[in-house]
Amino acid sequence: EGLVFIEVKKSKTHAQAASRVNARQIQRIFNTAQEFLAAHGLSQNTNMRFDVALLDQHGEIELLENALSA
Repeated sequence: EGLVFIEVKKSKTHAQAASRVNARQIQRIFNTAQEFLAAHGLSQNTNMRFDVALLDQHGEIELLENALSA
């Protein structure tokens, strides 16, 4: 039980998509999660994880669970 925040990236390959996750975007994801928690009366101790979904040119998805850590 908990929350999952997912960043989706699309490129020709999964590796290229993964390379598009940069520090600025990671910070944006963390900030958005904090805003979501506050808006729903949840604490920072809420069970949550940050995943990345990589989509290639063939529509295949690779899900990286808990790919980002705060």
